[in-house]
Amino acid sequence: MSAIGSSKIIKCFSPKSVTLSKLIHTTFKAAIGLTTAFALIASVEAATGKPEKENLKFGFIKLTDMAPLAIAVEKGFFEDEGLTVELEAQANWKVVLDRVITGQLDGSHMLMGQPVGAQAGFGTSAELVYAYALTQNDYACTVGNDIWNQIKKNVPKGADGKPIHPISAEVLKPVIQSYKNAGKPFNMAMVFPVSTHNMGARYWLAAAGINPGFYAPLKGDTSGQLNAEVLLSVTPPPQMPATLEAGTINGYCVGEPWNQQAVFRGIGVPVITVHNQIADKIFGVTKAWAEKNPNTHIHVVKALIRAGKWLDEKDNANRAAAAKIISNSNYVGADYKVIANSMTGVFEYERGDIRKEPDFNVFFRYNASYPFYSDAVWYLSQMRRWGQIPEAKTDNWYADLAKKIAMPEVYQQAAKDLIAEGKMSAADFPDFSKVDGYRTPDATEWIDGIKFDGHKPNDYLKLFKVGLKGDEKI
Repeated sequence: MSAIGSSKIIKCFSPKSVTLSKLIHTTFKAAIGLTTAFALIASVEAATGKPEKENLKFGFIKLTDMAPLAIAVEKGFFEDEGLTVELEAQANWKVVLDRVITGQLDGSHMLMGQPVGAQAGFGTSAELVYAYALTQNDYACTVGNDIWNQIKKNVPKGADGKPIHPISAEVLKPVIQSYKNAGKPFNMAMVFPVSTHNMGARYWLAAAGINPGFYAPLKGDTSGQLNAEVLLSVTPPPQMPATLEAGTINGYCVGEPWNQQAVFRGIGVPVITVHNQIADKIFGVTKAWAEKNPNTHIHVVKALIRAGKWLDEKDNANRAAAAKIISNSNYVGADYKVIANSMTGVFEYERGDIRKEPDFNVFFRYNASYPFYSDAVWYLSQMRRWGQIPEAKTDNWYADLAKKIAMPEVYQQAAKDLIAEGKMSAADFPDFSKVDGYRTPDATEWIDGIKFDGHKPNDYLKLFKVGLKGDEKI
């Protein structure tokens, strides 16, 4: 009986025992999986640390190059890092600067020149730093219809009869002279004294032998208009089309969508789009904030890296979706068609003259998001060229100051963590063991063919016919 009973017991309970065994085995595997997952999470947290501050407010200006911030919010990349981020539009770049410095904003979409200028002591002095470059190649110079109609006949044409771009500022010389003869100033706008747009406009004009004017801070003159043939002054980006239409200015240099806005409104024509591998906008914070929140900083950069990659991947396949996102009123708030022109790889010059410009906005490829020291050196060299840095500096001075501004160590840690998490691959980044923080001279060649070696800024300045060099002063 006992044997039979035992057998019955086996028959009765064996299937359940097998099921229980499987359940235990499955549960054990799940437990092992959870343990492994927690171990991986713990290892990541050990590398990056938990964010010291989880609720953050970041600023931005209504320009398409704020896109990585919007995408990091909308795609949940900030959330993945344990961060709750509020994005708030700012009135102008001066407000951005002041609110970051005073701590009203944790960080912001910034002009690359703002941490450079602040550290160099031009304008508002402050210790600002950055570990992530938001974009490069994303601005243009536009002239009003009246100016375009005067210069168009002198613009070289291609076989298709269309103007050859970029257009040299050489064609402006007769117009500028006619204004001078009539006793009128030739006015152009840019967005901020240390902005890419100011430096780019000056570079473009000077390459044609037109003097855009000098700054003389030692004499108390920070107008930037001393000896100027073209008067450059500050106008907030969203106000530029209306200011051009009113006739207050003859042209402007600005980011998108405000050049395309001029085309769509029929009030102006872009004459040059910028193509060099130098950072235009960055994500900036104060040095004090970075020191107080080192882990938060890494988490922020991780989210922005993913956003930049998403924006550029698959030959800009996500750009139409991105343009729709940032066209919303809480972001750039401009018509989708206007934003899509530059964001999706095309650019319209005159109405109907639409050309492929796949690299007009670059967010990630070409290592665009990496915080290169040489980008800071380039801005410093242009500040010296136009007198914002009034006295000669050694090459070592440029290098040392650049190292106070850029924080590649934060970017590298963020990248390594993303690779460890399987969200990015090593192929997405430069070989950090070989990167010295300086782009190759070929990468930063622009309209005049002059190559920039960031290791030798003083030699670089000697190559320009217009601008300060050596021991020259104003």
